[in-house]
Amino acid sequence: MSDLPPADTCAPARWIPLAAARPAMSPAWRRWVGSRDSLTLRLTEAGAPRPFRVRLLDQRLGTPRRDEARALDIGPGQRAWLREVALCLGERPWVVARSVAPLAGLPEHELARLGERSLGSWLFRQPDLERGDIEVTSAPAGFHDAHGPWGRRSVFRHGDFRVLVQEWFLDAMADDLGLPSR
Repeated sequence: MSDLPPADTCAPARWIPLAAARPAMSPAWRRWVGSRDSLTLRLTEAGAPRPFRVRLLDQRLGTPRRDEARALDIGPGQRAWLREVALCLGERPWVVARSVAPLAGLPEHELARLGERSLGSWLFRQPDLERGDIEVTSAPAGFHDAHGPWGRRSVFRHGDFRVLVQEWFLDAMADDLGLPSR
């Protein structure tokens, strides 16, 4: 599907709790990084009138990185559903995201049909959705040559299904919205 390196060749980011990063984060970035609502909806509203679109970079079964397996509390080497996308306004990527879900509890029929729709468009329609704590990093995404000031991740749960969603806010987004460098 893409020329991205396999997940296990990407350098892992160092993730810390959101509260620990707050002193280094501007109020403008805290509103983006710390939001617990739908990033898809927030991007759509902030980027109007440019159309929001999802560019599917990769979707496959594979092995999560060690830090991802730990976040999901799965054994090392256990296979999972992996999905990487760019969230774009017009043709310009503002966010790159990587989602990892254990195969146990995977609603495969739902996720296989996502295509170029955001995972959030499905997740936030689930009535029993629970979102875990947000962790942040200032390390680059490690794929798709993505550079930006902040990344965040959290685990979402819906019944037996759980997914680690990691999102990196790109320099293009900061430029287009006039956000500070940090």
